[in-house]
Amino acid sequence: MRTRAFYLSLTSMLALVLAVGEGRGQASYEEDIIQTAAGDLTITFIGHGTLMFGFDGKVIHVDPVGREADYSAMPKADLILVTHEHGDHLDNEAIEAIRQSSTVVICSRSCEDRLDGAIVMENGDTREAAGMLVEAVPAYNLVHMRDSGQPYHPKGNGNGYVVTFADTRVYIAGDTENHPEMKALRDIDVAFLPMNLPYTMTPEMVADAAKAFRPKVLYPYHFGSTNTEELLALMEGVDGVEIRIRDMR
Repeated sequence: MRTRAFYLSLTSMLALVLAVGEGRGQASYEEDIIQTAAGDLTITFIGHGTLMFGFDGKVIHVDPVGREADYSAMPKADLILVTHEHGDHLDNEAIEAIRQSSTVVICSRSCEDRLDGAIVMENGDTREAAGMLVEAVPAYNLVHMRDSGQPYHPKGNGNGYVVTFADTRVYIAGDTENHPEMKALRDIDVAFLPMNLPYTMTPEMVADAAKAFRPKVLYPYHFGSTNTEELLALMEGVDGVEIRIRDMR
């Protein structure tokens, strides 16, 4: 019988509930804590592709979208990362609700004309923002295409991001498949990989990528109705990768 103790034992202790305001009927969100060399990194699981991080007194929002939270009640941002231009990832109203004069907003090339005052990072760019190192990683489809033959996410259009929190590297993949650049990543401590069809990856693609670059902790996210048990089965017996399932449909 398959055992899941490798991820359930620790995650049952780390999964907390964080109240973040009254939006959507006193919404509350799961939160995990990752230990870094410079203190706790908190991860708040907002929903779908939307995340929030807290580290060293800073708040980092990833793809804030109003359908996932009431951003008028959310903590103000020191850093906002936008992966690409699709409406479930880019929401100007949500961004303005958490933006301050000091907020750094980073986006992909595809958002350049849709987001005022943002810093555009191309695939492969690296920069410091809000005291953290941010690397822009390609995010694109290899297999899944629109009826026109155009990929749902063309190469060079969107970004994933690797953010370094002290000694801890967190990879937020954005909307993508298991391309060679992803599989060549190294020293990733925490990875968020999307898993829904037809736009991103199958469980088999996520497992293929995870086996290649071996994140210490893997969160499938943006997974819609995909059965996460399929990923758990595919990763059974793979040492060194802890899979944590959170409510990120």
